[in-house]
Amino acid sequence: MDTPPTTPPIPLSSPIGLVAGNGRFPLEFAENARAHGLAVVTIAIKGEADPRIEELSKECTWVRIGQLGKLLKTLRRSKVRQAALAGGVTRVNFVDGFHMDWHAVRMLARMRSFNDDSMLRNIIREIEAIGVSVIAASTLLEKSVPKAGLFTKRKLSQAEIDDARIGWTAARALGDLDIGQAVIVRNKTVIAVEAVEGTEEVIKRAGLVRGQGGVLIKLAKTIQDLRIDLPAVGLKTIDQMQGSRLSAIVLEAEKSIMLDPQDMVRAADAAGIAILAASSIEDLKS
Repeated sequence: MDTPPTTPPIPLSSPIGLVAGNGRFPLEFAENARAHGLAVVTIAIKGEADPRIEELSKECTWVRIGQLGKLLKTLRRSKVRQAALAGGVTRVNFVDGFHMDWHAVRMLARMRSFNDDSMLRNIIREIEAIGVSVIAASTLLEKSVPKAGLFTKRKLSQAEIDDARIGWTAARALGDLDIGQAVIVRNKTVIAVEAVEGTEEVIKRAGLVRGQGGVLIKLAKTIQDLRIDLPAVGLKTIDQMQGSRLSAIVLEAEKSIMLDPQDMVRAADAAGIAILAASSIEDLKS
């Protein structure tokens, strides 16, 4: 028997808007919105969003990166009052695939910084300027936001804890510099870090380094806007980690996403991969 959806922590109105990037996250958001009786108006990013999002949406409009005016027009026309941003945009595509309309040009002209956070925060300002409140996509995925604790049958070994502490410090520095969110550590050595290529490529690259084991650490930035770009892992992450011989995941509690968490934990247990959510580096102890 399916578990009934939990009541969202804030009142939600229908239709609800969704700006959909890549990955499983937008699909889960739309599925949960429908389970709560909400119609979903999706603005899907070409080359990023999964085409299956159309089946879960009352209305789905496809836009190129930089077509801010079309995004705003869709939200306004559909009488959306709340919207969420879910899923990533491949940073290489973001750099090379930007097709600016005059709304985007005007926004960029006002910006002092052009890093990921600044870009997303300014897009949120543009959306909220037309009377649409931007909410955290995790509002409808409360069960997917991990609280501090161990999720798998297997605990991290002392060696993995030592690696995780090194990775935590490195990932925090990477995030604060707006480089990436993920670090992989094996035998107290950082063997891969995330930049524009995304976590999937980082895991693949770690697999090229000789040896067994290794810890994937994914952290939010210190000043992370919890409405956008939360670190996310899922079933695909477990599959990739097996292929690269990695043995543990450490996430930041309350500031990350575990997609399809029950299935993910089952797969991790079957693979012998430990999953831990920690609130701080002090939580990483034997």
